[in-house]
Amino acid sequence: MRYQPLPAELFVSNRQHLYAKLPPRSVVIVHANDVLPTNADGSLSYITNSDQFYLSGIDQEETILVLFPDAADPKQREMLFVRETNEQIAVWEGEKLTKEQARERSGIQRVHWLEEFEVQFRAVMCQADHVYLNSNEHPRATLPTETREMRFTQRCQREYPLHDFRRLAQLMHELRSIKSPHEITALNEAIRITDDGFQRLLKFVQPGVQEFEIEAELSHEFIRQRARGFAYTPIIASGANACVLHYITNHCQCQDGEMLLLDVAANYGNYNADLTRTIPVNGKFTPRQRQVYDAVLRVFKQCCEMLRPGVIIREYQEQVGLLMQEELLGLGLITQEDIDKQDPDRPAYKKYFPHGTSHPLGIDVHDVGHMWQPVQPGMVFTVEPGIYIREEKLGIRLENNIFIGETENIDLMAHIPIEADEIEALMKR
Repeated sequence: MRYQPLPAELFVSNRQHLYAKLPPRSVVIVHANDVLPTNADGSLSYITNSDQFYLSGIDQEETILVLFPDAADPKQREMLFVRETNEQIAVWEGEKLTKEQARERSGIQRVHWLEEFEVQFRAVMCQADHVYLNSNEHPRATLPTETREMRFTQRCQREYPLHDFRRLAQLMHELRSIKSPHEITALNEAIRITDDGFQRLLKFVQPGVQEFEIEAELSHEFIRQRARGFAYTPIIASGANACVLHYITNHCQCQDGEMLLLDVAANYGNYNADLTRTIPVNGKFTPRQRQVYDAVLRVFKQCCEMLRPGVIIREYQEQVGLLMQEELLGLGLITQEDIDKQDPDRPAYKKYFPHGTSHPLGIDVHDVGHMWQPVQPGMVFTVEPGIYIREEKLGIRLENNIFIGETENIDLMAHIPIEADEIEALMKR
């Protein structure tokens, strides 16, 4: 394993919090994600099932987690099924987790090989009244392929049609939205590595460098510090490319006088940072670039104060829109007439600020959580306003990760340079 495992006590605690939400005689079954094929005999790198990792600390393919806290037999209350290593697997793929390693990481004492699952599965299904199965219920998710969990759900409903099947996702969204101290430690390590990568770029970026060269510098820095790599496909967008919100080809040359938008961050221990900075390619802002940059920074700072317990994200976004509207008026990008004639469902400011300002962050970059319910202490959100002026080939976005505290927020990225003067000083050669 590249990263240092999180303590098993975290996953023991996570399971106990789940048990408190279950009705009597409930069984929970969570499968690992599929390893997805590409072409010929190729496959994509395995990405852990976030809910299974949250409950077990295991991120190995084909793993099955079974939780049945009311089982008559104590040996069936927590069971983990993992792939057994054999000589052929060891030669071609490398060793898999031993039972003892799985116990140490998860805190689950009953670890079985996968071939034992069928017997144990039938035994718990004969005792359980309620069966909690998992699915990807993220509002931004698209599901064009059938997942391992979908196949298992269909099997359960076919073989045990009289059981009461329930959605695990709702409970997991509630649990995962509040971050424990151990989770914040992992997130802070991803942020620390991200900071090192960004500081490296401030000395590397100059006119003539290719966007993909910048991506390579970051990849080197992240991986050498035990990160899995990028938390998400990096956006390294110079000039007009910065006005494409999900620009990921990173194939252009950075030109003198352009701004460079960097939406890049590391993943460590399955926890994700999410950073955006926009810097001048030549190390010096033009007056217009500085004007727009400062406008975004003002909105950013106000957002960090506004995002407090009790706030509804939808209402917060409307307030952010009004802040951005005032900045766009000051920049001469919209007029009062534009505002007076605007479609309420499509405010004038959206021409230059078309996306949301904040999303939950954690095991997933766009982490689970109830965006329509009040913000609570212990949550972590991004704050990422931006202004994109296509006619000027200028896009600026700034983003930090904010921990919501009882009395005040903590900017987990406060140490990463963001002020324009600071950026210029660090880029000076």
